Amino acid sequence: MASSSDFESVVAQYYEPLYQFAFSLTRAEADACDLTQQTFYVWATKGHQLRDRAKVKTWLFTTLHRQFLESQRRRTRFPHQELETAEVDLPVITPGEISRLDTAHVIAALARVDESYQAVITLFYLEDCSYQEIAGILDLPLGTVKSRLSRGIGQLQKMMAKEIAVTSQNNRTRL
Repeated sequence: MASSSDFESVVAQYYEPLYQFAFSLTRAEADACDLTQQTFYVWATKGHQLRDRAKVKTWLFTTLHRQFLESQRRRTRFPHQELETAEVDLPVITPGEISRLDTAHVIAALARVDESYQAVITLFYLEDCSYQEIAGILDLPLGTVKSRLSRGIGQLQKMMAKEIAVTSQNNRTRL
């Protein structure tokens, strides 16, 4: 493993050009900083595997580009949506309707929610994990955790609203 002075010299030599490359890819200062930091994290954990030290620059730029492509794939697969904008899509369920729900029905409905939302909902509501804890457990950005929770709850609420409507209809039919 490389010494800390070797690591510091690599950072000092390549931080600025890597940041500029990251900024040209992301066009956002915060994202460029994150990408650059992630690249040096990978260097700190895997850089010792590089046999030819003359290829450090190439290795760093390649790693940064791969990290960028991976983040783009993740953003495409799991687009971010602010909670405030998703709120209008959520159905309204009155407290009286909620009190009629059975836990078993909610758990069964949770199993029908899209898989990408199930873990976040379960960790938040059933395991009492914070957003930060969920982000760490699932290795997701905090914003993704919040948007998945919002969307998942929206799906769950729609399912439960339909179930309540069917139950109410059945109860009226019996009378």
